[in-house]
Amino acid sequence: MTKIRITQVRSIIDAKEKHKRIIRALGLGRPNYSVVHAATPQILGMVAKVSHLVRVEELTSDTHEAHR
Repeated sequence: MTKIRITQVRSIIDAKEKHKRIIRALGLGRPNYSVVHAATPQILGMVAKVSHLVRVEELTSDTHEAHR
């Protein structure tokens, strides 16, 4: 399964409550925090809802191994 790195780039202070909950569910909470998730339909749907708050990078196997 493809892995993606999700980085929060904007604060959630003025965001809608639903967006705040999505950010927390993704394991984020502060700007410049990153998490790695499998690119499942559920995760991609959550990322689509908060795309204005996050940056997404697709990880290749070489990139993922280098950051361990």
